[in-house]
Amino acid sequence: MSDGDQRRATIQDHAAFLEGRHDFQVDIERLATSDLVGTILETVMFATNSRFAAVARVTEDRWVACRTVDEVNFGMSEGDEIEIGSTFCRSVRETSEPVLFNDVAIDETYRNHPIATGFGIVSYASIPIRRADGSFFGTLCAIDTEPRDIKHPRAVAMLEMFARIIGQGLETEERLVAQERLVAQEREMARIQEEFIAVLGHDLRNPVAALDAGLRQLDKEPQSEKARRVLPLMRASLRRASDLIDNIMLHAKARLGGGIRTFATPDAPLAQALAEVVEEIRVAAPEHRIDLALSFDHPLCCDAPRIAQAVSNLLSNALRHGTPGHPIEVRGAIRDGEAVITVANHGKPIPEDLREKLFEPYQRGVETRGEGLGLGLYIAASIAAAHGGRIELRCEDGITSFALHLPILPPPG
Repeated sequence: MSDGDQRRATIQDHAAFLEGRHDFQVDIERLATSDLVGTILETVMFATNSRFAAVARVTEDRWVACRTVDEVNFGMSEGDEIEIGSTFCRSVRETSEPVLFNDVAIDETYRNHPIATGFGIVSYASIPIRRADGSFFGTLCAIDTEPRDIKHPRAVAMLEMFARIIGQGLETEERLVAQERLVAQEREMARIQEEFIAVLGHDLRNPVAALDAGLRQLDKEPQSEKARRVLPLMRASLRRASDLIDNIMLHAKARLGGGIRTFATPDAPLAQALAEVVEEIRVAAPEHRIDLALSFDHPLCCDAPRIAQAVSNLLSNALRHGTPGHPIEVRGAIRDGEAVITVANHGKPIPEDLREKLFEPYQRGVETRGEGLGLGLYIAASIAAAHGGRIELRCEDGITSFALHLPILPPPG
């Protein structure tokens, strides 16, 4: 058997000894696919004139090749493992000192060493690799079966520098992997929360519907003076609850389904849908005056129920923030090739710093009266965006107006 065949047989025997038992696949894949590590090993071979270079993962009882460049034909590649007692790297790990020799035949320390003899190693370098936190990872090795000037100070300095670079790169990569894992966990938690909200909103529909049916039944019965005062308050509260549920459901569907979906129809009954929404709010909040004026003189292609929901949210916002005793105005018309629906109320102007984030989810006004999740304006803006439109906010002369601009879309198909 030739010396080369004997070396390969020795390595293969050791690799078979622990075949399939190491658990360093992440380290192997990380280093085996790194362009930086590949370049470092090629540079090490060029600078030291060695024909084998490797990065190994070394523990108290394990030696695993993570990346190799083999021109000696040792027969060792990524994932191969050698029994730790048959390597110089155990000494490197235990002492934190490199193992270096140019020619084992004349080296005072390693002459006739059984490891060198067993693998046919003549020149050798093993440099410790440490992560940025100082913990030991493994070794950077340069090996040849012929004498090489590996102990030259410049070569040693280069090997140590490359070992530091690999260690720092490992630390950076591990932090990135940990961060990606954390982001994935947070996304999964957000998905679970969205699903919970969707289920909650769905399950709340039934009791709200039952209360609504009960109120309609009571409206048909003779009522005392106290009942005539209380029932409108109950209807207003029920409508707020229904609005909250609608917003929760739509937000959850948008999050889980990738956005709010609209289904535009040609010549949509938008005026009718808006009139119905305004009338519902008038009934639920009779103490507020709502003036409605619509003049759509052009057929509109849109999702009328969704637009009505957006306007309902704008109206709910006006009811909460408008000055009591002043009317709320809802206007709709075709202007400059757009359908423009405006909801305006008297009240204090919205602060400039709040205007920038008012259409983000879970944002609420500084003086909100009543309960709300801060989803209404966000959903209204999302519905407008789904139609290719937008919402503009203006605060002038004590009047706050939200104008929903919708392009006049061509019929689908």
